[in-house]
Amino acid sequence: MRKLISFMHTSLDGFAATIDKEMNWVHVDEEIFDYAGHQTQEADTALYGKETYKIMQAYWPTAADKPNASKHDIEHSTWYNHVEKIVLSKNQQASDVKNARIISDNAIEEINKLKAKPGKNIVMFGSPGATRSLAQENLVDEFWIFVNPIILGKGLPFLQGVKNSLKLKLISSRAFSSGVVCLHYEKS
Repeated sequence: MRKLISFMHTSLDGFAATIDKEMNWVHVDEEIFDYAGHQTQEADTALYGKETYKIMQAYWPTAADKPNASKHDIEHSTWYNHVEKIVLSKNQQASDVKNARIISDNAIEEINKLKAKPGKNIVMFGSPGATRSLAQENLVDEFWIFVNPIILGKGLPFLQGVKNSLKLKLISSRAFSSGVVCLHYEKS
């Protein structure tokens, strides 16, 4: 069975974005891209909430075509353009989404069908609302949490509102030269 893997950047105090949904405090560099890129290559499906999908779609389809594209931009753009993309949204229309399928109803059933299909893993980048909803239903198999060395004080919480307890097992941790720490957990 395929795994659903969540990649999320958070502040030290557990926020995924500021109150204004800004993420300019997130630190990402080649060291982090290389580390996360290995896991991305093990996936053939990308799952997004509607807001994260808009951000991704605005950049990744043509990122490799830019004259100063980095190694990561080229690799991730190529990956992005070839994977199946799923958007979780209750109010988005199919006409609003290019090269992706929308799941608006029966999300639990649809995600379970996706996980049962043959293929590589399913990755979810960001999408704190979608991550919370799917974690609540025990559908997220692994969490890769990139804790950034900043305290925001307030913002959009990462997992606030999950009502059921989720028992996790730490698989690995890695500190990067930037001060970001990746905590890799799986369901236990």
